[in-house]
Amino acid sequence: MKKYLAFDFGADSGRAILGIVSGGKVRLEEVHRFPNRQITIDGHLHWDAAYLLDELKKGLSLAVKQGHADISSVGIDSWGVDFAIVGEDGRLIEQPYSYRDSRTNGMMEQVFKKISKAEIYSCTGIQFMQINSIYQLYSEFCDNPARLNSSVTLLFMADLFNYFLTGKKLSEYTIASTSQLLNVHEKRWDSKIFSSLGLPIGIMAPIVDPGTILGPLARELGRESGLGEDVNVVAVGCHDTASAVAAVPATGDDWAFLSSGTWSIIGTELDHPNVSEEALRDDFTNEGGVRNRIRFVRNVMGMWLLQELRRNWKVEGKDYSYDELSNMAEHARRIGSVIDPEDMSFLNPPYMAAVVRDYCKKTHQRIPQTDEEIVFCVLHSLAIKYSSTLQKMRCITGRKTSRLHIVGGGSRNDLLNQMTADACGIPVTAGPAEATALGNIMVQAMADGEVESLDEARRIVGESFPVKVFKPAGRYKEKGYG
Repeated sequence: MKKYLAFDFGADSGRAILGIVSGGKVRLEEVHRFPNRQITIDGHLHWDAAYLLDELKKGLSLAVKQGHADISSVGIDSWGVDFAIVGEDGRLIEQPYSYRDSRTNGMMEQVFKKISKAEIYSCTGIQFMQINSIYQLYSEFCDNPARLNSSVTLLFMADLFNYFLTGKKLSEYTIASTSQLLNVHEKRWDSKIFSSLGLPIGIMAPIVDPGTILGPLARELGRESGLGEDVNVVAVGCHDTASAVAAVPATGDDWAFLSSGTWSIIGTELDHPNVSEEALRDDFTNEGGVRNRIRFVRNVMGMWLLQELRRNWKVEGKDYSYDELSNMAEHARRIGSVIDPEDMSFLNPPYMAAVVRDYCKKTHQRIPQTDEEIVFCVLHSLAIKYSSTLQKMRCITGRKTSRLHIVGGGSRNDLLNQMTADACGIPVTAGPAEATALGNIMVQAMADGEVESLDEARRIVGESFPVKVFKPAGRYKEKGYG
């Protein structure tokens, strides 16, 4: 029996999950769960890194208190694109910015004046979104170029916490690949992009592969937590989606995946990047995966829409649970209106329901009036978006897709799963919901020699957790946009 501790930092919440691998199966125990939050400093949105570090330390200590001082290793995954700047003295220059901050407004256009979209895509293979690290970093450079000197180091969020645990400034490949700064063909920082933008490439940390053992837990943290110094820290698939995809319980090569959380990330695995004109045109991204796979995906705003509706309504005294929202949508009047979840008006609005109505009005559709109609419109729109994305992916890759695996928290939404099966016209396999933590744990087990391969890891996950299958039934196959 081997025990591994996974920390999964999400934009909405974080958790520490213990994985116990024994007898060809894995089981999970939740050790700690905590909210994440954005803080406002001088009118800008940041993450509270000190708070998150405190919660990480709590997770380590709670693992010991719950009887798990014998864990073999620790692994951390997080959302992508955001980063911290660490000074020569090892301290943060400032709190990390949130990708939802407005500082990247107009930055894409400024970057394209220096280097074309086609050149960037041919080098990085990454989808163009104003939240990408390249535009955040260029904004930082424009505002304060002196800050980005040879004495500082850029670390993505999971890399930052690995640094806190080990003292090593390294960048794990999968999370580095989300930045639009990495050469997708050679797995190195792209010198052409840095030189074209006048950015100092020396601030970037050396890149390591997922499954790299970074070293033992720092002595002070080992003593504080009670874990000691014999616990390794492993660079897992540090981008949360890379970890989630590593736990998709799939076989063969005729499947696609949907990692459903705050963002919906839908795509397939490739052996080599696809940076074709068609992939550029349809905004597909080539992100790094575990064991040198390429995640060929599109990032779509996902459960964020529902999270914001729920948060806004709670302020008004309507504290709907997610199950209640799904039940409301199932019994809503179907007005046939469809929004585009990728429209930038949904990125960080003050009141999500108003933006949904405004979008429908602007596009000359029927305007949802009730909470029930708004939720149905959002869920159905997501399903339609998934379908159109899969169709484009098939055309670009030439690969058949006969089933869709949905993992992550959104896989618990049975109504959305059925809508997706109907819209896509293929069976949907939903689960496991804890795929990100499972993938994190499986990479630790591979680094430890307990699991031999990615195929074996996926087989173990498939044999350890039940899934639900949703077959196309035609109930929700109304025509949408695209």
